[in-house]
Amino acid sequence: MLSPEIIKQVKQIQIRTGRQVSDVLAGAYLSVFKGVGMEFDEVRPYVPGDDIRTIDWNVTARTGTPYIKRFVEERELTVLLIVDISPSLDFGSLERSKREAATELSALLAFSAIENDDNIGLLLFQNGVDEFIPPRKGQKHALRIVREVLARAEGADKPHEEAAGETSFWRKLGCHLREKFERFKMRSRHQTRQTNIAQALEFCHQVLHRRAVIFLISDFLDEGYLNVARSVHRKHDLISVLVNDAREFELVDEGLLTLEDAETGEICEVDTSSMEFRERASRMARQRTERLRNEFQASGCDLIEIDATQSVIDPLLAFFKQRQKRYR
Repeated sequence: MLSPEIIKQVKQIQIRTGRQVSDVLAGAYLSVFKGVGMEFDEVRPYVPGDDIRTIDWNVTARTGTPYIKRFVEERELTVLLIVDISPSLDFGSLERSKREAATELSALLAFSAIENDDNIGLLLFQNGVDEFIPPRKGQKHALRIVREVLARAEGADKPHEEAAGETSFWRKLGCHLREKFERFKMRSRHQTRQTNIAQALEFCHQVLHRRAVIFLISDFLDEGYLNVARSVHRKHDLISVLVNDAREFELVDEGLLTLEDAETGEICEVDTSSMEFRERASRMARQRTERLRNEFQASGCDLIEIDATQSVIDPLLAFFKQRQKRYR
């Protein structure tokens, strides 16, 4: 069962992000993510000015009057959110953590997809695949996705809820893929708590047969996933979202601190009063971010950078505008 606190948070996110989607985001989303192709709509009589290449010769031969085929854009898209729920996202220096920023971003994208009648799905991961919700339509489905992300963020038990049509989704994919998902989950329980992006992308590659728009939301404290990311991007539209916190780039003087690495559990003592240490830590954080930019650019994948201390919607809108210009 979900706690009253999580239900309250879901309602607050729905109100806040729903307003942002309806006011500014839905149009930008629609202009960037076009349909995956053209589908046949109808035949109609030829009129002067129509492209003769669209003439339907079979109908024309039967009727003795020229007819053309009319096509419309196949608007429906499949959008998948791959969201990192590893412990490192609990870090936050001001009012919210990186995990809360990732949750709000997930809600914005989910409600934007539903607003445009697209299918939206969710894959949660940390040291492996943790949960998968197949893509579907509808406001209720989008709310379920937000609940799942929030519940895992709060450490709550998984809400036992299987939406109508989910069983048929697995039936279409085949029982062997359902079994593979369960093996992915079992394997995860015996691993360390370190982030495993590659395994999440591999699973996504297995279950998505149609081209999809994939948002990979993480702080990317992992290695060895780029080859899989390139492979996924060749088939799908992979967009990586890097969630950072301003404090990662600028440490403050707090004296001697005992810190635990959220990913490895390693404990160390650091002296934040040392200017040299603070500068080295900031330099390493900036270099890591720059390396990620270069790696994703070389892979052909887009990268959105989110600062948990700032607005989530602003960098998303900036990305949509930049991408719209690129494909004009």
